[in-house]
This record gives sequence, C-alpha cells and structure tokens, in this order.
Amino acid sequence: MPTRTININGTAWRVQPSGYVTQYDADEFGVLFVHVTPAGRELRVARYRPAVRARDHSLAELSDARLRELFAYSQPSDTSPEGGYSR
Repeated sequence: MPTRTININGTAWRVQPSGYVTQYDADEFGVLFVHVTPAGRELRVARYRPAVRARDHSLAELSDARLRELFAYSQPSDTSPEGGYSR
C-alpha cells in the first residue's frame, strides 16, 4: 500500500488508504493519517470519494491542500472501524 507524508501544523503525518472495506467500497474509502512518536502513535481517519476507482492512483493524485482538507474532517481512531475503535 503506498504511503505519503504530509506536514500539518509542524507535525509529520503518514497518509495511506485504510484497506477497510465497507458497503460503500465502490464509491469511497478510508484514508489513514498516522503520526508516530516514541510514546506511541496517533491515528485519524477520513472517508474519501475518489474520482478514480483505483485507491492507490487516487491517493497519489491528491494535492497536499486536499489532504489537509481531509485531515480537517478526520476523526480519532476510537470513532472509526478502520482504527479498531481504540486509541
């Protein structure tokens, strides 16, 4: 699975498709934002509806500005199945 790194407010976040399949899989997918520190990791999840169905290609084509927008709408991992409903 391809990953990208984006800097948001001075913090580096690794961005990747979640791989989690939902009933809306044909239309949308989860995008994981992962920040790793020595104390652990922070995980945030956003749902994304791509223009292209191939997740890898779609994520690669997203601009940094669009990724920042998705991050602004993301949820903590304890509110999403992609994050296992845990922190």
